Amino acid sequence: MKRLLILLTLPILACGGLAESVSPTITPLSPPIAAPATQAESQPQADSPTLPPTVTPTPYASQYPDIKSYKWQLIASGLRRPVAIQSAFDGSGRLFIIEKYGTIRIFENGQLLDQAFLNIDNRVDDSGNEMGLLGLAFHPDYENNGYFYVNYTGDGGDTRISRFQVSGNIADPNSEKVLLIIKQPYENHNGGAVAFGPDGYLYLGLGDGGLAGDPHKNGQNTSSLLGKILRIDVNNGDPYSIPSDNPFGNEVWAYGLRNPWRFSFDSLTGDLWIGDVGQGDWEEIDYLPAGSPGGANLGWSIMEGMHGYDGEPQPDLLLPVVEYSHNEGGCSVTGGYVYRGVMPEWNGVYLYGDYCTGYVWGMILSNGGWQAQRLFDAGVQITSFGQDESGEVYLTSDGGEVYMLAHK
Repeated sequence: MKRLLILLTLPILACGGLAESVSPTITPLSPPIAAPATQAESQPQADSPTLPPTVTPTPYASQYPDIKSYKWQLIASGLRRPVAIQSAFDGSGRLFIIEKYGTIRIFENGQLLDQAFLNIDNRVDDSGNEMGLLGLAFHPDYENNGYFYVNYTGDGGDTRISRFQVSGNIADPNSEKVLLIIKQPYENHNGGAVAFGPDGYLYLGLGDGGLAGDPHKNGQNTSSLLGKILRIDVNNGDPYSIPSDNPFGNEVWAYGLRNPWRFSFDSLTGDLWIGDVGQGDWEEIDYLPAGSPGGANLGWSIMEGMHGYDGEPQPDLLLPVVEYSHNEGGCSVTGGYVYRGVMPEWNGVYLYGDYCTGYVWGMILSNGGWQAQRLFDAGVQITSFGQDESGEVYLTSDGGEVYMLAHK
């Protein structure tokens, strides 16, 4: 989350319903890049799904849908500061919604269940606005092993990456196995995203440690786990092992991040999309194609977006594919998902938003470059996006609601 120190703080403010979609506006385009490879080209064969020979998937959209035909439809309300929404991909169709204060709720068959899937509010330190239960990912073999992983701030505000296990249909709080504890010098910029990549490794988003301007310069220090995307192997070692191709011999996979609050892997291509919250002027979306080697330097705090902060552009920096300024009304980017659901006109559109304005943008690949366009004014403070087993996309609001992209 983000900037100025007001930046990624999540003020407690209930919001009304969603507004009608706004007339699209074009945000500045990123420099043109080559179209991403198809999944068969960009991932090891073992990770590629089997597709009927007549199916030609579209990696990324080249035009926008007619947004006047769509809305963000309210499907659940009454949640306590929801900050993430995930699927277990176990065939159940359930959605799992994190409440910042330490619970995970289940949305099933159109209903928000009363019983929590997990309740660890007695061990979550949520005393800071950016602290709490922040991230969730289900093991790829969850149906068999019942494992899932969370990111939360525990005693003293330090980040904990823990594994839990399901007992029946409800997670057992006593099954916690702490994998990693990371010291946090301040109460903001904790990151929070947790996701399994197409390679089967667990990826973790960690902010630079907080305050403002990265005072400890963690972003560019590859020996620090702060200001990074981490990558660990939870299937080997105790409690985990470091993949042999991690670039620095530790957990670090990519560095130069300020606060990667939300990132996601495209379920079709395996590409990695990162929403990195900025400092005082610029919000950014970073993009790593599937198969990218580790070691990417995403710029912070040398750069804020595509602009010098502690320095000037350098040849080894991977700058964002798109940015937007606070002068446009934003303050804290919320990374999203590439749509892969049943509405073909949305297939291949990457959707992301801004916490403060409630704007939702879509990104497409057109004329050899990425285009970003504002599509909706959601009218709520967007804390997170989510995706279900069918590829449909959702968003959560700080006012306690969950919405789904749908036809009007």
